[in-house]
Amino acid sequence: MSSPSPVVAMHEDRDGPLPPLLLTLTFVSGLVDAISFLKLGHVFVANMTGNIVFLGFALAGSLEVSAPASLAALAAFLAGGIAAGRLASRTAQHRGRYLAVAILVKVLLVGMALVVAMTVTGPDNPVLSYALIVLLALAMGVQSATARRLAVADLTTTVLTLTLTGLAADSTLAGGSNPRSARRLMATAAMLLGAAIGAYVVLHVGIVAALALTLLVLLLNGVVSYRAASSTEGWTAGAYQ
Repeated sequence: MSSPSPVVAMHEDRDGPLPPLLLTLTFVSGLVDAISFLKLGHVFVANMTGNIVFLGFALAGSLEVSAPASLAALAAFLAGGIAAGRLASRTAQHRGRYLAVAILVKVLLVGMALVVAMTVTGPDNPVLSYALIVLLALAMGVQSATARRLAVADLTTTVLTLTLTGLAADSTLAGGSNPRSARRLMATAAMLLGAAIGAYVVLHVGIVAALALTLLVLLLNGVVSYRAASSTEGWTAGAYQ
């Protein structure tokens, strides 16, 4: 049996262990958006497109969404993106190390959110709500900017619009060859599962439990990414744009 060509091998090895790590972060996006939407006043901390739409609703006079909450999430998300961009200038030459450090930052931010949720009383306390919105949106801004810099195809981790568009536009029904269809479906399923589990835990156990679950998933993902940070394989060499 002939061995795969160097071009095929290079393509297959391009991203190393990054796809499953980013799929896990996509799951986390579903978790935290379930927390924020259901318990923090109909706001998203990962899906910024939703917050822009909510701002439009608020400007039109809707009382079901909060413009200040959406603005707080947007500002914190952008700040997280800036932080991840600055981090990239120091660590993105090694993709595994960059992701490991970014996940460490996320663990710290979500850990702080968990502490806040455990110590600040009152489910409707505005201090609690805004503290959690800011901390979680910061973490998701770091995640989204990191995924963008790593540029693993179809794994943005926070939005699925382009993923679903590619799934349809590149399908055999559209005359395409279904490239990366399994990855696109897994990304969709990961966010759906994260949202469903996050919603169940928030509604039936509580926000503290949902944040603890989020932190646990990030810690496990962090252990794997830490091991990948010492790799010298070809996939680690620089972030793709």
